[in-house]
Amino acid sequence: MPYPRLEWPLQIEGSQYAPLAWSDIAGWSDDDHLAGYQAFRVSCKPIAAQRKPPSDSKALGASLRDPCRIARGQEISDGAKARAFFEQHFLPLRISRLGEGEGFVTGYYEPIIDGSRTQTDIYSVPVYRRPSNLFVRGARQSSAGLPNKGQVFRKVGRRKLVPYYDRAEIEDGAIAGRGLEICWVKNQTDLLFSQIQGSARVRMEDGSTLRINYDAHNGYPYTPVGRILIDRNIVPKDQMSMQKIRDWMEQNPDGANELRRQNKSYVFFREVQLSDKDEAVGAQGVPLTAGRSIAVDKALHVYGTPFFIEGELPIESERSKTPFRRLMIAQDTGSAIVGPARADLYFGAGVDAGKVSGRLRHNARFVMLVPKSLDPAARARRMPVPDARPSEKIARLFPQTDPLKDRSKEIRSGASAETAGVSQTSVSQAAVAQPVPLPEPRPVIRASPEKPQPRRDRRAR
Repeated sequence: MPYPRLEWPLQIEGSQYAPLAWSDIAGWSDDDHLAGYQAFRVSCKPIAAQRKPPSDSKALGASLRDPCRIARGQEISDGAKARAFFEQHFLPLRISRLGEGEGFVTGYYEPIIDGSRTQTDIYSVPVYRRPSNLFVRGARQSSAGLPNKGQVFRKVGRRKLVPYYDRAEIEDGAIAGRGLEICWVKNQTDLLFSQIQGSARVRMEDGSTLRINYDAHNGYPYTPVGRILIDRNIVPKDQMSMQKIRDWMEQNPDGANELRRQNKSYVFFREVQLSDKDEAVGAQGVPLTAGRSIAVDKALHVYGTPFFIEGELPIESERSKTPFRRLMIAQDTGSAIVGPARADLYFGAGVDAGKVSGRLRHNARFVMLVPKSLDPAARARRMPVPDARPSEKIARLFPQTDPLKDRSKEIRSGASAETAGVSQTSVSQAAVAQPVPLPEPRPVIRASPEKPQPRRDRRAR
């Protein structure tokens, strides 16, 4: 009888994962679980309010709703109780890309740059909002934010769609003079780093702060400028950081212009109503938490999923190996974040956060916390096992022999080539099944030619 097909509760493309015990997670007992719990509750607000399951079928689906509703109803102010909450409602799974043992982490932050509402000699680089002629297939133009992946078009005439302008064309003024300027900043380097991070705080000349956030992109894949500097042997790979990129661009303005345009991707912003005390808003639509929020691959993971990340990272300095063992919450995404064990760690706003995040390009181990309703071990117990092998006694009564293998042993033991050849031929003929006779072909019946009818002349009537 065929084995029944069981639908696995957890399937993440291109990944491998294995259950763990909480005691097997290095650093789990030493973490500040209350800080992780508070960040998790922030993500739970939109999750607990969901009445219908999400339209896209990801691995966790709507399974986070139950623990989120429990968390929203509990005001926990003790680290031990926060730890007990996660251990009671989740199961830890070690996860990585198929065939690999570790994941990969980078860092990001919110830049603070100077700007102006009007164009001046000092502030001459525009920060653009999303143009009205920008189209993304599968998304409406009225959406609050468009996807950061996929093709983007602009309309020419009434029906023709062509790829949108790249970075060089936009910097050269392809969309200038259309009233799309949100504000103006000092240089293209400030704008580039704001686009890479996806948000920025712009300090105005009057002392106020303008908050801008990602809204759309021009459809071209992101090309890391740091990788180009490494390939050109300008900056060694082990010394690469955002600060190194910025320093090189400031010292080589002409080269910076050419380097920047190698990255054809261009980001458009929208103005958001946040105060100076508010953190940036991630792709989930909730405020990020410095040191607790991560950006993940949206195609694989669900926002709000807890991850415990452990590794040795250069937090204190470029050469330091600071133990990083922390519970993080998936609340954001990015076009360069691809894979089941790939994360961008959010460190907050400002120069110090930028220095830390800029030097992170390191391996780390990922533990994904899965709601107990998706316990893969419990489902595995229901999988049927193969039939039991026959006992040793039955195997001796009914030996399984292979005539071809036995004859080859005789040949190797010194049997004559002629006898072995005859025996080998007879065994081979016996082993080959007789061909099935084909049916006789149908006879070809040709129609007899019709005799031509005599033609009558109509004029004889």
